[in-house]
Amino acid sequence: MAITKLENLNTLLANLIERYKKLVSVFDFPKMKREIDQLRQKMSAPDFWQDASLAAQISQRAENLNKDWERWQKLEQELKYLQELAGLLKNEFDADLSQEFVEKLQNFNQDLNELEIIALYQGSYDDRAAIMTISAGTGGVDAQDWAQILERMYLRFAERQNMKTEIIDRVVANEAGLKNVMIKFSGLRVYGNLKSENGTHRLLRNSPFNADGLRQTSFASVEVIPDIPAREIDVKEEDVRIDVFRSSGPGGQSVNTTDSAVRLVHLPTGITVSCQSERSQHQNKENAFAILRAKLAKLELEKKEAEKKKLKGEVKADWGQQIRSYWLYGNRLVKDHRTDFSNTNVEAVLDGDLQGFIAAYLRWLK
Repeated sequence: MAITKLENLNTLLANLIERYKKLVSVFDFPKMKREIDQLRQKMSAPDFWQDASLAAQISQRAENLNKDWERWQKLEQELKYLQELAGLLKNEFDADLSQEFVEKLQNFNQDLNELEIIALYQGSYDDRAAIMTISAGTGGVDAQDWAQILERMYLRFAERQNMKTEIIDRVVANEAGLKNVMIKFSGLRVYGNLKSENGTHRLLRNSPFNADGLRQTSFASVEVIPDIPAREIDVKEEDVRIDVFRSSGPGGQSVNTTDSAVRLVHLPTGITVSCQSERSQHQNKENAFAILRAKLAKLELEKKEAEKKKLKGEVKADWGQQIRSYWLYGNRLVKDHRTDFSNTNVEAVLDGDLQGFIAAYLRWLK
């Protein structure tokens, strides 16, 4: 925005105001404020924390809305001040005032960009926590190592976004890396951020597990599901077969000595879930049911999405297809095959810099 001519600055301001008006049409800010007040009233009730799960959900929703409201208030004040500066400069040009106008325009543009991205989070479960499962695919030891690299990438992303993480289940491979890992993420718009990662991730590199360093293509699958409270998804006991078995892999004293691991099979859909990370069979069962509810909710979302595509005349489904490739040799590159967004700073991406991919995906969904 290195523009110095006043008429060009005013044209830029007019364009920003048009974007601002479109944003106002997306967000119903008076409705948002009413919902914030209603949620705060609920949070002040003496029995608010009796249902801890519901209370956490309401608190997170209130926090998300309040942050959006504060951004909106800031944007509104910035626009008023910009219009005042434009009026002063119209009457009498001043170099210092002109420089301040440029700086304020830049700030307004940046804050507008942030709210425009937030406006893209319109999914049913975008505000929810999420459960991610990373599983090694084709590629042997390299694929298992790739699964562990992805685990680190998402944990680093969570740190950048101030998300909380909890390892629900983790199975370490014999030689290197992971067979699979299940992680719960909680914080601001977690599912809205992580749903872009759902699918197959392909790694192309010179293998560190090969004496000749030959190029190897490896795959890992990432599944992301929203965390759904028990009251929202009713799972009938007669629809679930429960198996218990002994845990395997690294763990505490109870591992391999008691039948603490739990496997659930949802008979109507065939969905299978297993948990073995906790020593307590009860805790593993509770975690498994939480994951089953989330998978059932995601299944409904996929059915609705498939129906939309059918109505639009789209016959090719994209569930489970390869979504992204990571080239770690030659012209190093990470490219998303859905949006065509790419980043040549591979190290930054693997260190959790995923915002560009997420924003591109949210725009692509629209």
